[in-house]
Amino acid sequence: MKIVLSVLFAFCMLCANAQDINLLLKEAASLEKQLKESEALAKYKQVTQADANNITALVKCTELNTAIGARQTDKNTKITYYNTAQGCAQQAIVAAPDNADANYAMALVAAKMTEVATENKKVVEYVRQAKLYVDKALAINPAHAKANYTLGKWHFEMVNLSWVKKAAVKTLYGGLPKGDIDSAIIYMEKCRGLDQYFVQNTLDLAKAYQYNHQPAKAIEILNKLMKLPNRTADDALLKEEGKKMLDQMM
Repeated sequence: MKIVLSVLFAFCMLCANAQDINLLLKEAASLEKQLKESEALAKYKQVTQADANNITALVKCTELNTAIGARQTDKNTKITYYNTAQGCAQQAIVAAPDNADANYAMALVAAKMTEVATENKKVVEYVRQAKLYVDKALAINPAHAKANYTLGKWHFEMVNLSWVKKAAVKTLYGGLPKGDIDSAIIYMEKCRGLDQYFVQNTLDLAKAYQYNHQPAKAIEILNKLMKLPNRTADDALLKEEGKKMLDQMM
């Protein structure tokens, strides 16, 4: 009888914990919609404390730490946020190595770490990791909008990679797959088809069209960008950047 009661008690505790986690996830999502990133991040952290393998919370912690970190003007503070994001992504990939979101999170962090890495060897390794993980994410789920954007962005940045970094890539790894502007556009267009309200993707897609000597297409995309709602704390500034770009092209 005692064993049965113990099992029932443990089951009830698990159910209560699951309910608490679901409530925290809903609260965090609501705060995100209100563009309250720091508050949302705190809620997602609470989820990871209750469930260290919660992929949704770990991926959100990765995204929010990279987003907040990217806006930091102090490099050390930026690095702290990126390192925290990296820890969350690594935790996710260990818990679920074949999960598309976990692989996307690893690719996202690797791309961000190229901004703060000071050694060419580390920069090149992060470039390599970004491609490796985003390819796996899309192999698992070809319709993953953010993974399609991440791969499109990877191609665009490889096209614009400085000759110093290109030399480092060749020396350390014998070269990486070449970035291709047409591939950048294809993946960003696929992302736009999957998530038409993704402001960052829309702006970068316009930049890719402009780089590819397609001004009419870039202007068309920028005009659509201006009508998108703000879904993240960065969107207003991204749209402002797009407006300046549009004014210069008209």
